[in-house]
Amino acid sequence: MSDRTFARTVLVTGASAGIGKAIAEVFASEGFDLVLTARRKDRLDALAAALRERFGRTVTTIADDLADPAAPGRIVEAVTKAGITVDALVNNAGYGVPGGFTATTWAQQRDMLQVMVMALAELTHRLLPGMIARRYGRIINVASVAGLVPQAAGHPLYGASKSLVIQFSQSIALEGLPHNVYTTALCPGFTYSEFHDVNGMREQVSRLPSWMWMDAATVARQAFDAVMAGRIICVNGRVNRAMVLLARYLPQWLVLAVVKRVSSTYRKL
Repeated sequence: MSDRTFARTVLVTGASAGIGKAIAEVFASEGFDLVLTARRKDRLDALAAALRERFGRTVTTIADDLADPAAPGRIVEAVTKAGITVDALVNNAGYGVPGGFTATTWAQQRDMLQVMVMALAELTHRLLPGMIARRYGRIINVASVAGLVPQAAGHPLYGASKSLVIQFSQSIALEGLPHNVYTTALCPGFTYSEFHDVNGMREQVSRLPSWMWMDAATVARQAFDAVMAGRIICVNGRVNRAMVLLARYLPQWLVLAVVKRVSSTYRKL
């Protein structure tokens, strides 16, 4: 069991599918009650029912869209009104905008940043003080290997936003550490989930070799173990860790050339 003597509660964003769903399952298996939020109410309710039946946990669902700047406030208000104390936060919601930067609208890019940067930071800002006051908190910010390596043409704000999330997480981790509040920036690579269906890139990324992929359940378990151990950055999988090391130590021109060549097999501008 974990380091608690009573049920704690985790709030998971983007919980209806993929890594978010898998992380919710891991927290439930470890004795946490849950607050699940995402856009799709039917998916949330189905997952909540499954978690209640499988693990006997209390599960609350809040359907909302984090692309709306008012959504984080509504979510926290709903949790407060329900008398729920949030002990752990998983900022998982996110997606990529397909196509080249100039081929998309600014509204598409803005909404992506709202979901992956602004909402993540606001939820953390709203919930972190309570964790510090109670001297217990666990925060997982789902970033990406894309935040640790140079980016090729297309999706320039995706990798940039993940880099921000990683550095944000490092600072928050140091701020919370004296108060038993641990923060982990989770950095998965290619993971089997609905992520690539949502952004319309399933066909392209399917061309990548199988050894580059991980399953969501493994990523989720590693995320939970990392935050409970107080690891500030968790890069999932040996392949991804090797990529990050090579990107750090090889000449930048060579890294960019490799990134350009590899990304051309699955990115369509």
